[in-house]
Amino acid sequence: MNQTTAFYLAALRQVSWQQPEQFTYPDENAKTWLLELGSLSHLMAAHCEHFSVKLLHNQFTAAAELHADEVQLLSEEQCLLRQVVLQGDAVPWALGSTLIPLSSMQQRDWQQQGDTPLGETIFSCETVKRDALQVGWAETSRGKLLARRSRLWMQHKPMLVAELFLPDSPIYSKERV
Repeated sequence: MNQTTAFYLAALRQVSWQQPEQFTYPDENAKTWLLELGSLSHLMAAHCEHFSVKLLHNQFTAAAELHADEVQLLSEEQCLLRQVVLQGDAVPWALGSTLIPLSSMQQRDWQQQGDTPLGETIFSCETVKRDALQVGWAETSRGKLLARRSRLWMQHKPMLVAELFLPDSPIYSKERV
């Protein structure tokens, strides 16, 4: 993981999350991206010739390492921490950081997901839903970046997904999605 990626992941951990109805969106395009209830991977893939995922980190983290708000949305247990870069045509568009509680791994070994987008696996399941959607700004020395976080339920098991939209992401485009 390079220094820039580490910088962005740290910024993602510092976002002051807000409820979507209380957030001031910069424009309708950004609002559409942030409120997407389906797969972000599918949405991104529709805006490029080649969508890819680069796996950065895929290891367990102790319950003590979780923030209080993460414990509130999941549980206080060991989690798999999966961090990826989502790329459109080899350009980094978003950083994703997912916490998957050990108890959510009974039916699937998420450590074997590799470079396959989570959205591809999750949204192919019949019993999937998203809740606890939150949005916000990540303050960086390079400017403010949009972020979102939500809890995904697959087969009634939760995971917490946070995404930071990097500067070249289509979320900042003035064109409508």
